[in-house]
Formats: sequence, structure tokens, C-alpha cells
Amino acid sequence: MPKVKVKRKNPSLDMTPMVDLFFLLVTFFMLTATARPDEAVVVDTPSSVSEIKIPDTNVITITVDKDSRVFFGVDGQQTKEALLDKIAGKYGVGFTAEEKRTFSLLSNFGVPINQLKSFLSMESSARKEVNQPGIPIDSVHNELGDWVLQTRLTNPKVVIAIKGDQDADYPTVQRVIDILQDRKVNRFNLITDMESKPTNL
Repeated sequence: MPKVKVKRKNPSLDMTPMVDLFFLLVTFFMLTATARPDEAVVVDTPSSVSEIKIPDTNVITITVDKDSRVFFGVDGQQTKEALLDKIAGKYGVGFTAEEKRTFSLLSNFGVPINQLKSFLSMESSARKEVNQPGIPIDSVHNELGDWVLQTRLTNPKVVIAIKGDQDADYPTVQRVIDILQDRKVNRFNLITDMESKPTNL
């Protein structure tokens, strides 16, 4: 009896569901991802084995770059707007509604208060090109202390973190710590890169 030959079909794979899934995933990640705001300065932090993480919200970040310039940043748009109002009242500087909105969108800045109004009135592209001199931390013009104090009065829940470049000079970082201690802040975090823990042999 002759064998019946079964006609072979080439297998086909329908790619439509896979493409749909891909576009759904891309759409999901695009809608849920948050863009990291541009920082005024990039620092190369030292490494440590500490596993303590700073909170995601209510954080004051004081950044010291390798040129020993000090930058100040705080999160929360409402906190920033209220903070700017308090600083404006203390230093007698008036800010427009547009300047307040611009300030609330900054991640951090490093200009003295007398230059802040002109800094905020610049276009975004021009602001990125400005070489910011840093916030004054000397004993005569201790503006950093005022920023920290007014932020803590605006939002008592804030946690303070110091982010220093590994090439920053020690006296500048020590001066920042002294300013915090003068304002009765004795607990703060140092931001570092994660390093693997040494293994015991």
C-alpha cells in the first residue's frame, strides 16, 4: 500500500502581537519615566561602601565642585517658590512671577543673591552657558546659611545632603559643614558612589 504524503507547510510566525507589545512597552516607559533635570555642575563623587540611601523627596542638596564652588538645590516646586519669597523679603529683592516659576524649575544653582534676578531672567540656553561663581560661604556674606535656614523654616521635613567632588578641597567642604552646624544642623548625608564591600578571606 502506498504511503500518503502529507504536504508540508512552511511554519509562519505572526509578528503583529509582538510588535503591539513592543509599542505598548515603549509607550509605558515614555509616559512613566521622569527626565533628570540638568544640574548646574557635574561632580565626580568619591566612593564608599555605605548602603544608606537618601530619600527621594524633601532633600536639600549642597554641591561642592572641584573648583570649590558651592551650589544649592532643593526639591519641590512649592517649596522653592515659598523659599524664594522668604529670601526676597530678607534681602529686599523683588522677583516677578516668571522668575519665580523659572526658579522653581531649577535643580540647583550657584549664584549670589544679588545676581540671582538677572540669572533667572536669562533664556534657558543662555543660563546653561553661564559660569556660575558659586554661593558665597565666607563669614561676611554667608548666603548658604540663609538658604539652608529659610528652607528648613519653609519645609521642616527636609534632609540635607552634601555632594562633594572627590577633587574638592577640604577647607571648602569643612566650611559647608561648619555653616550647617552654625544653623544647628548636626545630621546630614554625604553623597558617594557605591563601591563593592571588601570580602573577608
